[in-house]
Amino acid sequence: MSYSVKEIYYTLQGEGHHSGRSSVFLRFSGCNLWSGREEDRSKAICQFCDTDFWGVDGENGGKFKDAQALVDHVDKLFPQDSQYKYVVCTGGEPMLQLDKSLVEAFHQRGIEVGIETNGTIAIDIDIDWICVSPKENTVIEQRKGNELKLVYPQGNMDPSDWEDLDFDYFLLSPMDNVDQAANIKACMEYCMAHPKWRLSLQTHKILDIK
Repeated sequence: MSYSVKEIYYTLQGEGHHSGRSSVFLRFSGCNLWSGREEDRSKAICQFCDTDFWGVDGENGGKFKDAQALVDHVDKLFPQDSQYKYVVCTGGEPMLQLDKSLVEAFHQRGIEVGIETNGTIAIDIDIDWICVSPKENTVIEQRKGNELKLVYPQGNMDPSDWEDLDFDYFLLSPMDNVDQAANIKACMEYCMAHPKWRLSLQTHKILDIK
């Protein structure tokens, strides 16, 4: 299988349970919640995405003929002789392309694999860390994992509706829009009132890193 990748870069994980962890971000091209490009934004099911995931023209992006070629490209971005290699597969929606062959190739190279997914496609491969971020008006097929990260407030979505799912950690991430200050306050107040939830800030934006 070949893979279409928007960009690949080495950075610090900016949000969620692994915030602050050095990681290579592997952003696949395309998303199943978006029917067009930027000019067709009104057609998207998800209306708040802040990521360009179309095409293959980003940093280290391109089309890769097979899993080995992509793993080679990712592996060279880690510090030389590093024993702590972690790749975050994201998008768009990574489950449109991430498959068993690619995950096994990463594992054979000693690279731990995480995924950030919208949860609309069930995961049937051995991924080390599963983060699901549900979007309004979608059906969630991946109902278990390590981390459920809910952008809040998000339409009529109530965090309590997700608490019965089989996840280790439940996090609220403030919606990044013109009301961000109010959204941060709303997340803080919700987490204080409902201790099952933790606040997750996008520290990469605060630190101005990719």
